[in-house]
Amino acid sequence: MTWVVAWALVVGLRRAGAEPAVALLVVAALVGFVVTRFEERWRRVLIAAGFVFSGIALELDVPSWIWALAALPLLLAYPLRAWADAPFFPTPRHALQPLAAGLPLPAGARVLDAGCGIGHGLQALRRAGPQVQVHGIEWSAPLAWLCRRRCRFAQVQRGDMWAQAWGGFELVYLFQRPESMPRAYAKARAELAPGAWLLSLEFEVPGVAPELCLSAGRERTLWAYRMPERAQAALNVAAEVPIVRQRPRGRDARVCCKS
Repeated sequence: MTWVVAWALVVGLRRAGAEPAVALLVVAALVGFVVTRFEERWRRVLIAAGFVFSGIALELDVPSWIWALAALPLLLAYPLRAWADAPFFPTPRHALQPLAAGLPLPAGARVLDAGCGIGHGLQALRRAGPQVQVHGIEWSAPLAWLCRRRCRFAQVQRGDMWAQAWGGFELVYLFQRPESMPRAYAKARAELAPGAWLLSLEFEVPGVAPELCLSAGRERTLWAYRMPERAQAALNVAAEVPIVRQRPRGRDARVCCKS
C-alpha cells in the first residue's frame, strides 16, 4: 500500500510539472517518514529501499526480463506450495516472554515451531523456556537451511508442517494467518495429547474459547488452547461447546473464555 500511494504521488507531481528526479526525491522522503512508524527494522528497510530501487530501475530503463530474474530468489524462498501459508513474518524478540510465567513448561518438554522461517520463533521460545527441547519445521529449503545455522540449539527439518505429525509435542507454536487457524486447531485436536497446548501469536481460533490469553506487547496477544481429554473432546464437538478448565497463572495472564 505504501508503494502504491508513493507512485500515485509521483504521477501526480509529474503531471503538475515536477521533474522526475525531484518527484522521486520528495516522495522518497515521505516514504522514509512513513516507515519510521513500523516496529520491525526489516520491514522499514524493505518498504523504503524497495520504492527507491523501483524508481531507479524505471529511470534507468531496465529491461523487463530483469524483473523476472529478480523474482527468482522469492520463488526459491517461497515455493508455490507454500503460498497458502503465512509469508515471512518474524516473531518479535520478546513476544513469547510471557510464557515463562503464564504457561511454564516442564524441563525437557518438546516444543514445535510450525513454520519456523529463519528461526525468530525458535529463539523466542528458547528465551522463554531455556529448559525445553525446541524443534522447528519449515517448507522452504533456503529458509530451513539458514534456520539450522542460526539456531544450532534447535532441531530443524525441512518439511510440510501440515503433513508432519504433531503428536509427541507438549506445545505447538504458530505465527500463521487467520485463515489457517481452523485447520491448525483441527490438526492439534486430532494429534496432540490431552493437556498439550496450541499457541498462536496474534490470531485466534474462530469460535473456540482459549484457555489463556497472554499479552505479548505492542497490542499483540498470545492465544493458548489446551487439548482436552479425548472422550470429553468428542462430547464438546457434538455439543459445539469448547471447554475451559485451567485457570491462567502469572501476572500477565488473563482469562478469555466462553461459558
